[in-house]
Amino acid sequence: MTGNSQLNSEGKLKHFLTIEGLGKELLVEILDLAESFVGMTDQRIKKIPLLRGKSIVNLFFENSTRTRTTFELAAKRLSADVLSMSIATSSTSKGESLLDTIRNLEAMYVDMFVVRHGISGAAHFIAQHVSPHISVINAGDGQHAHPTQAMLDMFTIRQCKHDFAPLRVAVVGDILHSRVARSNIQALNTLGVAEVRVIAPKTLLPVQVETMGVTVLHNLTDGLKDIDVIIMLRLQKERMTSALLPSESEYFKCFGLTEERLKIAKPDAIVMHPGPINRGVEIDSKVADGPQSLILKQVSNGIAIRMAIMAMAMQKQGSV
Repeated sequence: MTGNSQLNSEGKLKHFLTIEGLGKELLVEILDLAESFVGMTDQRIKKIPLLRGKSIVNLFFENSTRTRTTFELAAKRLSADVLSMSIATSSTSKGESLLDTIRNLEAMYVDMFVVRHGISGAAHFIAQHVSPHISVINAGDGQHAHPTQAMLDMFTIRQCKHDFAPLRVAVVGDILHSRVARSNIQALNTLGVAEVRVIAPKTLLPVQVETMGVTVLHNLTDGLKDIDVIIMLRLQKERMTSALLPSESEYFKCFGLTEERLKIAKPDAIVMHPGPINRGVEIDSKVADGPQSLILKQVSNGIAIRMAIMAMAMQKQGSV
């Protein structure tokens, strides 16, 4: 289930599972709606009644405090009722199948599932089997996709750079294991940036990565020239089945972003990272905490973007 399968018969967002197949107009609509939610943080009462009476379940089979918390806050700010499932103690750990768990939750009149799972395609599988009135949001599945992270990254870039067209963006690090990298590359190309570069050792690149619409480089110094946006990625050691790198210190020596290397990019280049950060492995603390870093801004923007996506998905067939 990709592309148009995420839309209802009226062309409105029903599920949000992947960036792949979604058009520029829809992505811009998400960004514009998120913009209208940003100012809520300054209000005395940080709630609007858009999803009052709706029930949303956060179904997290993988730990992620930041993503789960921002989804929960986003739903509550839309006035929805929220249930966050502790999967480690749920019936799935007692032998109940994923589909059984979904069916039982459906019987409690749930309107939306926010799903994070270690297996690629899990969110798509759930979306194919839920009742027609239920929406599914992918909060990260295996090495496949993390579309809401990509959209909050796009939102952060637009806030700072305004126009995507002239931008040259570098995605640096563990491309092979990163669902964030895949979703970001798809979003950047859909929104029409001038160039997307991936910079990584050969062992951390997918086969035929060029088909994703990127320029491939293996040298950080060469790769950062004329770059407007740098997206650093975490080394995902838990997903590495073999020794793909000599050592973390060697990796930092070749691919770590330092203040000196940051100077190679454009003077007004911005630095981003989906987190959690491995300080001294992929990025130096002085850069992560420096004036060009938008890492904490990304976290803040996650609430507005997830509010926008949930609100749009709930608008299907006049349900809001």
